[in-house]
Amino acid sequence: MTGAGGWRGWRAAAGDALYGPHGFYLRPEGPAGHFRTSVHASPLFALAVARLLCRVDEALGRPASLDFVDMAAGRGELVTGVLDALPADVAARTRAYGVEVAARPAGLAPRITWLPEPPPQLTGLLFANEWLDNVPVDVAEVDSAGVPRLVLVRDDGTERLGEPVSGADAEWLARWWPLPGQEGLRAEIGLPRDRAWAAAVSRVARGLAVAVDYAHTARARPPFGTLTGFREGRETAPVPDGTCDITAHVALDACAQACTPAHTPERPLVLRQRAALRALGVTGDRPPLTLASTDPAAYVRALAGAGEAAELTAPGGLGDFGWLLRPVGVPHPLGPLPPAPG
Repeated sequence: MTGAGGWRGWRAAAGDALYGPHGFYLRPEGPAGHFRTSVHASPLFALAVARLLCRVDEALGRPASLDFVDMAAGRGELVTGVLDALPADVAARTRAYGVEVAARPAGLAPRITWLPEPPPQLTGLLFANEWLDNVPVDVAEVDSAGVPRLVLVRDDGTERLGEPVSGADAEWLARWWPLPGQEGLRAEIGLPRDRAWAAAVSRVARGLAVAVDYAHTARARPPFGTLTGFREGRETAPVPDGTCDITAHVALDACAQACTPAHTPERPLVLRQRAALRALGVTGDRPPLTLASTDPAAYVRALAGAGEAAELTAPGGLGDFGWLLRPVGVPHPLGPLPPAPG
């Protein structure tokens, strides 16, 4: 609801700007027209997800029907790439879903089911690449008296402070992102993301749910928040008028604790993308020079693949993305891995 003078919280403003009737995610060019994700960086990402789906398949005992759900599917790039990368016997048993608010893309393979929300129950892999960062959240800012208040915004991006943060939002801040009483400090209140993630995981009867996103944990919260915008490949001021993406990094440690299915002994795991992809065979290692003399064409192909893998795993770039893995009724498909630092 918009208040007097057009003021409202960032959660409501971003929700309309991203998903309303004229929202950013309904634009014909799709997300790929404005920013580049791991999916767009290299087909190696879809190959790694396909390998992960095969590990989930093994953990499930190779069921007759294996589900793959691509959350925030964009225009179907990841789900298409995963199906293309699967071994024939696994692909034949896979039911593929793209979950997105936008209409079904033209030319998408008929075997991919397109839905506005995940199926009510699935056995397999639910994979959410850069979904949670676009679940809208409210923003809090500390006022001159040291009190965290909701940040209100107009459609042109102008901000002012509103009422003090209260209720469940205040409880979330106290637990996950406590703000010292220094004027100007900010935080994004991640409770809607915790709830969205818990709801998605609840759809997994057996298998694995994975969220991949810009992330931070309690040991290294950014003091002024991370709210920003993207338009045509460039970072820009977040203006909730439907012309740009509005995003904020995700408190993945809070999401990890938002749901603990009683029927699985496995705990959630948060790690860096570089560690997850290396466990799935994407290393970025250069091919041996001997290959250049024995098979020059293969060497060139391997060198190009190593460059793409290096981008996906690079520190300071895509390699720093957080992966949150939540097994349900199966062991961790990646095995024992160290958690992400900070």
